[in-house]
Amino acid sequence: MKKTVNKLSRFHIQLMLVILALPLAAIGQEVGSMERLVSPELADDNTVTFRIKAPKAEKVVLSGNWMPMVGEGMAMTRKTVALTKGENGVWSTTVGPLEPELYGYTFVVDDVNTLDTANLMVARDGTFRTENVLYIPGKASELYWVKTGSKGTVHQVWYESPTLDLTRRMYVYTPPGYADSNENYPVLYLLHGGGGDEEAWPTLGVANHILDNLINSGKAKPMIVVMTNGNPDQAAALTVSPKLEPSTQPAGGMANMMFEKSLVNDVIPYIESHYKVKPNKENRALTGLSMGGLQTMNTTFENPELFDYIGVMSMGFADLSRFGIEVDHSKRGEQIEALKAADPELYWIACGTDDFLYQSVVDMRNELDKHDFDYTYRESTGGHTWSNWRIYLSEFAPMLFK
Repeated sequence: MKKTVNKLSRFHIQLMLVILALPLAAIGQEVGSMERLVSPELADDNTVTFRIKAPKAEKVVLSGNWMPMVGEGMAMTRKTVALTKGENGVWSTTVGPLEPELYGYTFVVDDVNTLDTANLMVARDGTFRTENVLYIPGKASELYWVKTGSKGTVHQVWYESPTLDLTRRMYVYTPPGYADSNENYPVLYLLHGGGGDEEAWPTLGVANHILDNLINSGKAKPMIVVMTNGNPDQAAALTVSPKLEPSTQPAGGMANMMFEKSLVNDVIPYIESHYKVKPNKENRALTGLSMGGLQTMNTTFENPELFDYIGVMSMGFADLSRFGIEVDHSKRGEQIEALKAADPELYWIACGTDDFLYQSVVDMRNELDKHDFDYTYRESTGGHTWSNWRIYLSEFAPMLFK
């Protein structure tokens, strides 16, 4: 009787395994027959095909940051391209050819912004949007991608800011070979724009890739790059920051000079006491875009002896009243003269001809010219975009610490 029970048990077990295996096999066959959705698909001629499966959607369009803006003033929106519905509910469109660059894009499905789930490359553009990233290889974008060679390290660093009464986060890039070197290094302080945070330059700006490639090719000196959070009312990016009371200052305190004070009193001392840093102004550089450009001007006008290399991107002597910000211009002439007397090695200004702040740069240059202030001007095509700011960094960094 005991042997019979054992035989029946083995039989039942084998039968159960067969039954369980049937649906698993069917699922496996179905999965194997499914084709993976490819999007974006880059062709040899740099045309790009985008696809998304949305069988119940009535309308799907593509929005990419290479597309022109339409409308006027605050009502301006990005032009879009319609997708066509095909088999199995897959919508698609082909655009281009596109020039070599890093681009951002999203789908808009029945008026809802939607990420391309077939594309794992995603970047957050501050508080404005989250987009997929599209890389078009070529000479103009060769600095933006990881290449064979030594790599620097990007550190997330929390530090105390008594000036702002916050524990804050910044990103610090150390160049290839830093950990094993006994050398000290110069420092570039790199500031983001309004709506961004300390994650902007390492992600959208791919600053670490640009610096790695420039340093490895011998085009730029090995340097430490400090990427701070320029919002004085934030401890860190909103994705990780402790909950704070919203700022009562216009535009989050963009022009209240508190970040600038913290940069000088908290950030620089921390970097120079925790990293292998060369001291003195000839080993310090400061640059920033948009809001970061304003903060660069404010910091260097208030502290003319602190930096020998200064870069202002997409910002000038702007009327910021539209943002509720009133800037005191009464000391401008005196500040220009003080900075002129400090004789920085490089004062570099860069702006696109389609930038909405272009006129502010014209006004700034006219004012500097009145004081015979020595500066270098870089004018490009394009507007207030990362496509320009990545280029500006790739041109500014090789001019430093020579």
